[in-house]
Amino acid sequence: MRTVIAGGHGQIALRLERLLAARGHEVAGLIRREEQGDDLRDAGAEPVLLDLESASVEEVAAHLQGADAAVFAAGAGPGSGADRKDTVDKAAAVLFADAAVRAGVRRFVVVSSMGADPRHEGDEIFDVYLRAKGEADAHVSTLDALDWTILRPGALTNDAGTGLVRLEAHTGRGPIPRDDVAAVLAELLETPATAGLTLELIGGSTPVSVAVKSVAGN
Repeated sequence: MRTVIAGGHGQIALRLERLLAARGHEVAGLIRREEQGDDLRDAGAEPVLLDLESASVEEVAAHLQGADAAVFAAGAGPGSGADRKDTVDKAAAVLFADAAVRAGVRRFVVVSSMGADPRHEGDEIFDVYLRAKGEADAHVSTLDALDWTILRPGALTNDAGTGLVRLEAHTGRGPIPRDDVAAVLAELLETPATAGLTLELIGGSTPVSVAVKSVAGN
């Protein structure tokens, strides 16, 4: 399986690239800066230089040609302002999804955020972020040409993964190691029966593979 990951140098993306490469998959990661390429190669992924804030849908689709799956794991980051929440967390996600449709890539997984909601109220930067993520998720969910799954993790930590999670439509808030988010993403990619689901994810007591199988087909 060939998977293309937007935000290929992100903390979750690098973990996911290692997992997929270890499973024998072909992985490519979209990056904005050439110097990030070595980190992707170390993870077993092919770096692809492409800025989603300036690329056209045709340019993105060209890099998605022949892929079996696409993962949107890009983010403006905690230090960014409201403008980049719109250009990355919303617009780049919409662009990547539209490009996947154009390239004929059906399997599409989004790394969203717990609380993402296009109707979320408030004027703080985090409020803008949750609206942007919610608007992007809403767009993806309208695309019948995609077998989409939207994953909304709780508070991300750099603790070592436990392999034990809670994955449901609604989990309530809680922390989740990035290691375990990547493990769930890898499992979701290999479980097409999770298409059409929006799932929340926090630490829990269920092994990742069991948690994914339990929501598949729901």
